[in-house]
Amino acid sequence: MDLQQAIRSRRAVRAFTSEPVERALLTRLIEAAIQAPSAVNEQPWFFTVIEDPTVLARISTESKAHMLAAPPHGVSMGHFEQRLRDPKFDIFYHAPALIVISSVAADQWAVENCTLAAENLMLAACAEGLGTCWIGFAQRWLATPAGKAVLGVPAAYLPVAPIIVGHSQGVPPPVPRKPPEIRWIGG
Repeated sequence: MDLQQAIRSRRAVRAFTSEPVERALLTRLIEAAIQAPSAVNEQPWFFTVIEDPTVLARISTESKAHMLAAPPHGVSMGHFEQRLRDPKFDIFYHAPALIVISSVAADQWAVENCTLAAENLMLAACAEGLGTCWIGFAQRWLATPAGKAVLGVPAAYLPVAPIIVGHSQGVPPPVPRKPPEIRWIGG
């Protein structure tokens, strides 16, 4: 699959088969992620791969409780609240793997650096025939001391991008895109 095809066909996947993803393939995705640019070329990434269903279930449960107890500022929990209260709702949609991209320092470019790596990872996964989704519900809890302890990362690290990876049960249809707003200056 060429780059343009991967860009146009990558989707947020929320339905996975139970088939595990080979570690060699997960490693290739991480190798694609580290090709991303980073501020001052620091390459400040750290990757945690979770394949243990018990750990994934714990993170899902803790993340839902954290979101309900301390919703993000300015976010209306209205349509999310019912799902987050449902004990059967798995925020990871039963994906077989979660890759958390953390920054080794919570500096001013941590989010940007990890986001660039995450997009590379998701495009590489698409090119390999895998589905991915950035799970925002997990971000805030993973950044707590308890979340960092589950990930086994030092207190100074900042978990930024929790990306589920797996074999998709189907490909979601394309989402219509708005035309870009462009302002040309000069030329």
